[in-house]
Amino acid sequence: MRNMWYAKHITNYKTEMEIKDLTKAEEQLMQILWQIEKGFVKEVMDHLPEPKPAYNTVSTIIRILESKGFIGHEAFGKAHQYFPLISREDYKRHATEKLLGNYFENSVESMFSFFVKEEKLDLSDVDEILKMISKIKNRPR
Repeated sequence: MRNMWYAKHITNYKTEMEIKDLTKAEEQLMQILWQIEKGFVKEVMDHLPEPKPAYNTVSTIIRILESKGFIGHEAFGKAHQYFPLISREDYKRHATEKLLGNYFENSVESMFSFFVKEEKLDLSDVDEILKMISKIKNRPR
């Protein structure tokens, strides 16, 4: 659950700027910041799996995320506490649109077909998808 402090710092980047892609390392740190909502480099490092990268490595990636507009900071003397400026949902939307466009010609049907062929869906997944489709069909227009 997001607290009020966190919610007021998140902005909707769709209208303000183009969302950039994240590297694997950047995305790993963003996942942590989305989870903890705000934290110092040491606190972010505490959530990384072993073997942990060097403090300077994490600090550098955090500065890159800040330069890309993904996070901001609040200064406490020489220490900085970082927080997300873009929500997980906005980045999820960006990543999904990119996946659809680059690999499935913007076709949800093509993507669904791929998952079926790759056997990435079981019967319970298909059942849930059918329930969602039914809800959309029954929505008042």
